[in-house]
This record gives sequence, C-alpha cells and structure tokens, in this order.
Amino acid sequence: MSKEITIAKLYNLDETMAKDLFSGMTYPWEVLPQIHDFILELGNSLSEDEYEKRGEDIWIAKDATVAPTASINGPCIIGKGAEVRQCAFIRGNAIVGEGAVVGNSTELKNVVLFNKVQVPHYNYVGDSILGYKAHMGAGSITSNVKSDKKLVVVKCGEERIETGLKKFGAMLGDEVEVGCNSVLNPGTVIGRQSNIYPLSSVRGVIPANHIFKDRGRVVEKQ
Repeated sequence: MSKEITIAKLYNLDETMAKDLFSGMTYPWEVLPQIHDFILELGNSLSEDEYEKRGEDIWIAKDATVAPTASINGPCIIGKGAEVRQCAFIRGNAIVGEGAVVGNSTELKNVVLFNKVQVPHYNYVGDSILGYKAHMGAGSITSNVKSDKKLVVVKCGEERIETGLKKFGAMLGDEVEVGCNSVLNPGTVIGRQSNIYPLSSVRGVIPANHIFKDRGRVVEKQ
C-alpha cells in the first residue's frame, strides 16, 4: 500500500517547475524542509525575460496576474499565467505553478502547487504538496499541526510511516477534488483523481480513484 503514496504514483513531475526538488526522494513530504532553499536556487536561475523579481526573493512571471491587495512574502515563485486574487496571503516558501489560482483570502505557507492547481476561495494550505489540477473547494483547509504537537505519522492501512515532521498538512495527488469546508488533518495523503465529499474530516491515506463520503465509506469510483 505504501507504494501507492510515493511521488511516482501521486504526481506527474512534468507539471511543475519544482521537478528537481523531488529528485532522489521517495515520499512527497520529504521535500517540505527543502522548499525554502530550492526556491532561492531556482529563482536566481529564472529568465529575466519571463520573470520579474519583486522585493526580496520574490519572482513573479510577467504574464501572471497579481491583485494589488495580495500580500506576498519571499521566498516565493509565481508561475506563468498564474492568478493571485484579492487579499491572498502568501507567507513564504511557496511555489505557485503555471496557470494556478490562489483565491481571495487564501493563505499559503511552505507549499508546492503544481500547474493549474486551484485554491480559489478562503483556503489555508500549509506544509503541503498539491498535484496537477488539484482543486480545493471553498473553505477547505489543511490542518498542519497535531493538537498534541507530536510528530506526524502517515497511517497507510496497517503501516505507520514516521515522517519526522511536526508540520505536515496534506499531499494531494493529481486531479484531486476536495469538497467545500473540508478539513484535511495532519498526515493526509489523497491518491490521484479521488474526490472528497464536502464537510469531510479526512485523515490517513485515501487511495487513488476513490470517493471519500465519510470515515466509514470510502468507495472506488465506477
């Protein structure tokens, strides 16, 4: 089962400028402590014809749309064609992929958003990786610290995978759909093309191509 939550199973790495960040890693959460330094390295290598450096360690594609009310702290890269809407708050250590949408009052911290990810309305995404075309419905959030403040363990069937991380939100595979006002608890991993019903509280591993209806009902897509 743990093979199903590897980087290779969850993500198309051709759909992120952060492809090299994942090199040599097995599980996606292994990259979380590396995001800061990777952005600095990648940002300084970006073409000045395509990207503009604004402020300290902030690179924004010239064709990206950024609302004047958005607050962006570095290090951060906003990819080509991306849209950062009114009152978005990017706290740093964030890679926003090409064509991605960061919506009104959405907050990001220590994240990689693959291309065409949508976090468009009142979302909090922290210490998380969102795959190609993943979408979080209005009000859905990642919870990235356990209430007891202990290190996060990924529970995958009978397996328990120690992450060594105190802060770990969610790993969303490509084309995952998260319903409105859902909470993804620390250590959540959702396989490609799975759907989460609105108002869900999700923890652990949801297999690819499944529908999470509630904790007792996770069914395969037909």
